[in-house]
Amino acid sequence: MEPLKHMYTRELLEDFALKVSGVYPSFDRPGFLAAVFDNGWEARELKDRYRHIAQVLGGFLPADYDQAIRILETLTGECTGFPYIFFPEFVSLFGLEHWDTSLRALCSFTPSSSSEFAVRPFIEADQDRMLAAMLAWTQAPNEHVRRLASEGCRPRLPWGKPLRRLIADPEPLFPILTALLQDESEYVRRSVANNLNDISKDHPETVLKLATAHLGSSRETDRLLKHACRTLLKKGNPEALRLFGFGGGDIQAHVEIGELRVEPETIRLGEELRFSFRLAASQPVSVRLQYAIDYVKANGKTAPKRFHLPERKEFCGDEAISWGVTVKDFTTRKHYPGYHRVSILVNGEERASAGFMLETSGD
Repeated sequence: MEPLKHMYTRELLEDFALKVSGVYPSFDRPGFLAAVFDNGWEARELKDRYRHIAQVLGGFLPADYDQAIRILETLTGECTGFPYIFFPEFVSLFGLEHWDTSLRALCSFTPSSSSEFAVRPFIEADQDRMLAAMLAWTQAPNEHVRRLASEGCRPRLPWGKPLRRLIADPEPLFPILTALLQDESEYVRRSVANNLNDISKDHPETVLKLATAHLGSSRETDRLLKHACRTLLKKGNPEALRLFGFGGGDIQAHVEIGELRVEPETIRLGEELRFSFRLAASQPVSVRLQYAIDYVKANGKTAPKRFHLPERKEFCGDEAISWGVTVKDFTTRKHYPGYHRVSILVNGEERASAGFMLETSGD
């Protein structure tokens, strides 16, 4: 898969420069392109590239910030898609002294790309003021703006700088999140769930309290809350398990995991690993099944990674379960040779394990 940074082709930016010239005739297209594709261009990764484009753009648009923003706003209908994330990045670089114009621009740009990263410097500059604006966005008619209200203030937004004040104290986020709990858009609700999941990593009791208060409001809200508690469920948090119907009584005493087999015993990168086991329950129980793989790290130590298996509601009896996973490298996970352990977990508790050897091309 080609890295995302390669989406910034010369053709794309030549086309963008031509569009700018259409609304701002004095725009220096050759100068802009030469400054973008400088000697350091090839070494820049994705985030550095779109930040660099925004920085360069600031030197070729009018020095008057309001005028520059009006030019970009004129182009939002033509410049759509993730590559144009440098529009909101322009705001984050040059707009911190122009709040009214910048907040309008962030709302204008987010449907075409996303302003979720660009709002974060504003939160850090004046948290109370920015969160008040984002609370107002929860009532916006456009779902992209409502999603921005939640996504932009995620304490641990992937690829984004952590919002450390909100990691330590997420309470200021709850007026925004509760206002969106029953939003009509699944796109928005999923963002709310992700925000709450971020919070649950540092304040599990706070998220569980909110989930308890709102569970049962609607099917969509219940689904949101369960997704919000997914890290707690994955870790086997007893209160989260109970809340979503997997707790109560001595469930583990009534459930057995047997005949775990992992095949093949030795595997190479790119091959499929298969495992099978039997699930047996002596009385009706609801179980959250997971499997975990203890991956070997570069230093030879292992670190477990848990994965979800289909849940069983009110299960009783005996069932053979099999699963397969292709062992291959990802941008987020590199595999190293050695003994790997597969374990089966019931409601967060390990019940059986077996292993396999992984060989890589250098073995």
